[in-house]
Amino acid sequence: MSQLITRKLGMTNTINDDGSVEAITLLFVPDQRVSQVKTIESDGYSAIQIAAEETKKISKPRAGHLKKINFNAKTLKEYHINKDEQIELGTVIDVNAFKINDIVNVQAISKGKGFAGTIKRHNFHRGRKTHGGGSYRRPGSIGSMFPQKIFKGKKMAGRMGHNLVTVKNLTIKLIDPELKIIGVTGAVPGPKKSLVLVKGIQHD
Repeated sequence: MSQLITRKLGMTNTINDDGSVEAITLLFVPDQRVSQVKTIESDGYSAIQIAAEETKKISKPRAGHLKKINFNAKTLKEYHINKDEQIELGTVIDVNAFKINDIVNVQAISKGKGFAGTIKRHNFHRGRKTHGGGSYRRPGSIGSMFPQKIFKGKKMAGRMGHNLVTVKNLTIKLIDPELKIIGVTGAVPGPKKSLVLVKGIQHD
């Protein structure tokens, strides 16, 4: 089992064996454990639910749900697993779920940029400023006379960012069990302290 719920700390550098410098993102791994095991017989699919970030403030329904593992968690996330995997309820998960040089996928909510125009949001060209050009940052035509409507998905101004983003094939470069920190190569979506889901890639 190689899934972790983490919090983004920030970025730093690491020096490889050949002397090259590589950027890595540091992720804090809070206390977490398996809070529910779903099977094909009982739920129609195989998955585990992970509870993380112990807290005192918790609703009564969630407290009842987590009573079996005696762990009041702030965050719950579900991961699909193979039907052959045998995972027990209450299994503790920590930084040892991964090893150095493991390949992982990370998923997080990207930074919100607010309302943005088409130039910033979709990299549109600016209109000309000479020879009578009076449309500098306008999107231009958004439709024709027929069928008298704008098709869904048209690139226009609107909210930018704050989307669920998955970055694939990152490498684990740092594991610190004492500080509960792991480091992955490259950049990870989202601001500092944001929730980041890390999932190992299963090889055949």
